Amino acid sequence: MAYEFTLTRRIEFAETDMAGIVHFANFYRMMENTEHAFFRSLGFSIHGDYDGVHIGWPRVSTSCDFFKPLRFEDMVDVQLIVAEVRNRSIRYGFRFWKTENGERLEVARGMVSTVCASVDKKAGVIAAVPIPEAIRARISAAPAEMLTIFSPSPAK
Repeated sequence: MAYEFTLTRRIEFAETDMAGIVHFANFYRMMENTEHAFFRSLGFSIHGDYDGVHIGWPRVSTSCDFFKPLRFEDMVDVQLIVAEVRNRSIRYGFRFWKTENGERLEVARGMVSTVCASVDKKAGVIAAVPIPEAIRARISAAPAEMLTIFSPSPAK
């Protein structure tokens, strides 16, 4: 079962702000693109029909902390780690890495919680549903030692 995936990509000019660094909103796009690539790597689509129900994965919580800037033309590895799989939801941790002067640096770290939901386009209704067994059978939470970096820091 899969619990880790990495997507490597180049930063595009349109993703940068006037200071020449990646605008914070683009980190969320990169997390979402990596999640989609993860699903494709398992033979699924993030939106599709499963057991006669059209499902999608709306976000219910997101966060991202930034440590170092990314700039136009930088290569970035976006690492997805499955932090938790529940009956109707999946929580992902993301780490962003770049290599600079021969050193691998973590530039950001994020979390995304999604809920498996049926999507009735005609009625405009979205409702949480259990994760289809075909998907659930292919995805598991990462080992606990991989997840400690995503735990909140103790209050000081």
